[in-house]
Amino acid sequence: MKILMVLTSHNQLGDTGRETGFWLEELAAPYYVFKDAGAEVVLASPRGGRPPLDPKSNEPGFQTDQTRRFDADAEANAALSSTVRLDGVTHDGFDAVFYPGGHGPLWDLAEDPASVRLIETTLRAGKPVTLVCHAPGVLRHAKTPDGMPLVEGKDVTGFTNTEEEAVGLTDVVPFLVEDELKRNGGRFTKADDWAPYVVVDGLLITGQNPASSGPAAERLLERLANG
Repeated sequence: MKILMVLTSHNQLGDTGRETGFWLEELAAPYYVFKDAGAEVVLASPRGGRPPLDPKSNEPGFQTDQTRRFDADAEANAALSSTVRLDGVTHDGFDAVFYPGGHGPLWDLAEDPASVRLIETTLRAGKPVTLVCHAPGVLRHAKTPDGMPLVEGKDVTGFTNTEEEAVGLTDVVPFLVEDELKRNGGRFTKADDWAPYVVVDGLLITGQNPASSGPAAERLLERLANG
């Protein structure tokens, strides 16, 4: 089993002067779900190399057993330091694709033609795609083979408007994940703010927030096991 994880390369939080990037728990928790199941994991990002970590995600209050394990894992950190360029990879050779969130993806991956192409071709090849927290916003330009929005008529979730409001970034982000999924015809559902929540619709798996990243990875493994 081989899984591609796609991380952001964007490190500026709008015009706030603050840094952003990927959210550590949303990489670490799925990473170890996959590794502990015996999977090979490859990390990719638009620019390649070491992607930016949202510094807030490494503050003590947001650390978990998995983030601490990742920080102490030389192999994992070596992989993170040398992500492959996204425009140089395809779904060939991979069983699934997983997108961690963080605010960064809203600026780069959501507009990246290589990301759109990867999502569309992976699903057309009958392979699952999983996106958590802000990463479901990356689906905004993805289409079905007949040119319709990919999420139209599909059950989806993602970072909610109330969660974005709670972190004070409603007016900073380029778009709100919940609104964008609904605008494109997605059947958006959610749990309470910060509660784990995962939605599966065929090959498309989405998770609401950081706490949903590990459970989303587990659902992806279940999907792969069931064919």
